Amino acid sequence: MKRPSYVTDKALKVFIKNALEEDIQDGDHSTLSTIPEDLQQSAKLLVKQDCILAGVELAEIIFKAFDKNLKVETFIKDGTPCKVGDIALIVTGSARSILSTERFVLNCMQRMSGIATLTHDWDSRLVGTKTKLLDTRKTTPNFRMCEKWAVAIGGGTNHRYGLYDMIMLKDNHIDYNGSITNAVKMAKDYVKKTKKKLKIEVETRNLEEVQEAINAKVDRIMLDNMDVKTMKKAVKMINGSTESEASGGITRDMLKEIASTGVTYISVGALTHSAENIDLSLKAVK
Repeated sequence: MKRPSYVTDKALKVFIKNALEEDIQDGDHSTLSTIPEDLQQSAKLLVKQDCILAGVELAEIIFKAFDKNLKVETFIKDGTPCKVGDIALIVTGSARSILSTERFVLNCMQRMSGIATLTHDWDSRLVGTKTKLLDTRKTTPNFRMCEKWAVAIGGGTNHRYGLYDMIMLKDNHIDYNGSITNAVKMAKDYVKKTKKKLKIEVETRNLEEVQEAINAKVDRIMLDNMDVKTMKKAVKMINGSTESEASGGITRDMLKEIASTGVTYISVGALTHSAENIDLSLKAVK
């Protein structure tokens, strides 16, 4: 699948550089002390748990960034359902390079595959509806790019990437400011003054706030921690005048019922903060 726009060569270069520096610093001494410099070997990436595989493209980029002479033969693409025993790829070249990047690659792929697998499972509950599943900013610092990439691989839709690409006025913004009306007016003035192309979303906690947000004419209204009955009323009030987003306390079993209200999106922080890593390993080819 095509990389999301935020997964740039520049971002990947910075991410990989920082991760390798964190792990290796002045040397992988276990490898340097026991593995001859000229030893050439191969290793296979083994799937040890049924999953939706993610991070394959990233793994190849990591291997090549560390050692351009490593050769990676890929057998399974990102987003593919895998079974126990499947071989995702084989990397061949310097044994030292393979060993020094092994854990970095596995950490990324195990985490990304866990997120992709969970996302795919949740998104499958929305098949047949028009509602899209969104992630959130509840991500691991300095690993957001990979976690959101994994959501996309799993079939989900990315919400805003960070604080800079959308204005989202949440409860604290509104409470600090005094009202939705005031906060939205200030946000619109800011967008006009800075000439930034930013959509404005407002979090609402009850039907009164929903009506205030409708009157303020925003791009999206978040329905936060509302029960399905209230959500249904809110969507009816919005009546297609803007996008709507259900959020807060949502479980997998609630997805279809929430989608039946007609909301445009359902955002779920659990996709990234509660996914369990998938068991993968990199084993020497003998």
